[in-house]
Amino acid sequence: MTLIEEIRVRLSVLAPLVLEIKDDSALHAGHQGNGGGGHFSLTVVSSQFCGKSQIIRHRSIYQLVADLMPHQIHALSIQAIATDESPPKL
Repeated sequence: MTLIEEIRVRLSVLAPLVLEIKDDSALHAGHQGNGGGGHFSLTVVSSQFCGKSQIIRHRSIYQLVADLMPHQIHALSIQAIATDESPPKL
Protein backbone atom coordinates (compact mmCIF):
# COMPACT_ATOMS: atom_id res chain seq x y z
CA MET A 1 0.00 0.00 0.00
CA THR A 2 1.34 3.44 -0.90
CA LEU A 3 1.50 6.23 1.65
CA ILE A 4 -1.34 8.10 -0.09
CA GLU A 5 -3.48 4.96 0.06
CA GLU A 6 -2.64 4.59 3.76
CA ILE A 7 -3.66 8.20 4.44
CA ARG A 8 -6.88 7.68 2.44
CA VAL A 9 -7.77 4.56 4.48
CA ARG A 10 -7.12 6.31 7.79
CA LEU A 11 -9.17 9.38 6.86
CA SER A 12 -12.06 7.22 5.66
CA VAL A 13 -13.33 7.10 9.28
CA LEU A 14 -14.34 10.74 8.77
CA ALA A 15 -16.78 9.55 6.05
CA PRO A 16 -15.59 12.28 3.70
CA LEU A 17 -17.75 13.41 0.79
CA VAL A 18 -14.55 14.74 -0.76
CA LEU A 19 -11.04 13.54 -0.02
CA GLU A 20 -8.24 14.93 -2.13
CA ILE A 21 -4.64 14.09 -1.32
CA LYS A 22 -1.85 15.75 -3.26
CA ASP A 23 1.81 14.82 -2.89
CA ASP A 24 3.78 18.09 -2.90
CA SER A 25 7.09 16.45 -1.98
CA ALA A 26 8.83 17.34 -5.24
CA LEU A 27 8.27 21.03 -4.50
CA HIS A 28 10.22 20.67 -1.26
CA ALA A 29 13.21 18.60 -2.35
CA GLY A 30 16.21 19.43 -0.17
CA HIS A 31 14.03 21.29 2.33
CA GLN A 32 16.09 21.98 5.44
CA GLY A 33 14.95 19.94 8.42
CA ASN A 34 13.13 17.33 6.37
CA GLY A 35 14.19 13.90 7.58
CA GLY A 36 12.78 12.21 4.50
CA GLY A 37 9.04 12.46 5.00
CA GLY A 38 6.68 13.70 2.30
CA HIS A 39 4.77 16.96 1.99
CA PHE A 40 1.05 16.57 1.37
CA SER A 41 -1.96 18.80 0.77
CA LEU A 42 -5.33 17.51 1.97
CA THR A 43 -8.84 18.66 1.23
CA VAL A 44 -11.43 16.89 3.34
CA VAL A 45 -15.16 17.65 3.24
CA SER A 46 -17.08 15.85 5.96
CA SER A 47 -20.32 16.20 7.91
CA GLN A 48 -18.29 15.28 11.00
CA PHE A 49 -16.76 18.78 10.84
CA CYS A 50 -20.13 20.55 11.19
CA GLY A 51 -20.14 22.81 14.24
CA LYS A 52 -16.44 22.23 14.95
CA SER A 53 -13.65 24.79 14.85
CA GLN A 54 -10.76 24.53 12.42
CA ILE A 55 -8.50 23.58 15.32
CA ILE A 56 -10.69 20.61 16.27
CA ARG A 57 -10.96 19.57 12.61
CA HIS A 58 -7.20 19.65 12.15
CA ARG A 59 -6.61 17.80 15.41
CA SER A 60 -8.93 15.01 14.31
CA ILE A 61 -6.94 14.62 11.08
CA TYR A 62 -3.57 14.78 12.82
CA GLN A 63 -4.66 12.12 15.34
CA LEU A 64 -5.42 9.72 12.48
CA VAL A 65 -1.94 10.06 10.96
CA ALA A 66 0.14 10.89 14.06
CA ASP A 67 2.28 7.76 13.92
CA LEU A 68 3.27 8.55 10.31
CA MET A 69 4.84 11.84 11.36
CA PRO A 70 7.60 12.96 11.01
CA HIS A 71 9.26 10.04 9.22
CA GLN A 72 6.72 9.29 6.49
CA ILE A 73 4.86 12.60 6.56
CA HIS A 74 6.95 15.70 7.12
CA ALA A 75 4.25 18.30 6.48
CA LEU A 76 0.49 18.54 5.92
CA SER A 77 -1.45 21.41 4.45
CA ILE A 78 -5.08 20.86 5.46
CA GLN A 79 -8.38 22.25 4.22
CA ALA A 80 -11.04 20.74 6.48
CA ILE A 81 -14.50 21.77 5.30
CA ALA A 82 -17.87 20.96 6.85
CA THR A 83 -20.64 19.84 4.51
CA ASP A 84 -22.79 22.77 5.63
CA GLU A 85 -20.31 25.45 4.54
CA SER A 86 -19.07 26.69 1.21
CA PRO A 87 -15.60 25.65 0.11
CA PRO A 88 -13.01 28.45 0.17
CA LYS A 89 -12.50 30.34 -3.06
CA LEU A 90 -9.09 29.88 -4.57
